Amino acid sequence: MTDTGRIVLLNGTSSSGKSSIAEELLRRWPTPAFRLAVDDLNAMRAKAQTRALDQPGLAETLRRTRAGFHRVVAGMAAAGNDVIMDHVLSEPWRLADCLELFRPFPVLLVGVRCAPDELARRERARGDRQPGTAAAQLDLVHAHGDDDLTVDTTRRSPADCAAEILAAVPGMGEPNAFSRLRAQA
Repeated sequence: MTDTGRIVLLNGTSSSGKSSIAEELLRRWPTPAFRLAVDDLNAMRAKAQTRALDQPGLAETLRRTRAGFHRVVAGMAAAGNDVIMDHVLSEPWRLADCLELFRPFPVLLVGVRCAPDELARRERARGDRQPGTAAAQLDLVHAHGDDDLTVDTTRRSPADCAAEILAAVPGMGEPNAFSRLRAQA
């Protein structure tokens, strides 16, 4: 078995720029790495069966999907792969699950922020998100209050944000946001 991989967890609302930053990170990462996004896992789910679920059934399916996503990331890192994780920590259990599962790995928790008016503009431009989704997530996603690094995509390019993140990667280790958040739990 190889050494464990590193995890860069990009946490932000829908339309905040996580995916664009992740793609830029992949282009610049010095070794092979993987971008794993919760949206990609959601896209793999059978659509007809999901549409037929009542609200409690849908909520449980989404919870299982997200819990599975966390385990996919942990499995890839355990196999020695560096992972750029694109996620929305909008429910406290998601962060708690990651704090526990990612204990063996170096994690860089990156808060991806964007001004509310720009989030709304991006949602309208995308056309594939329900308007107001990002605004509803804004306070929830960053409620934990501690990141290793925060980038603001309101006026900064994905390339600029990726460069800042890459500069922080060599310093990954403890103490970090994950160790501080674990100590608070």
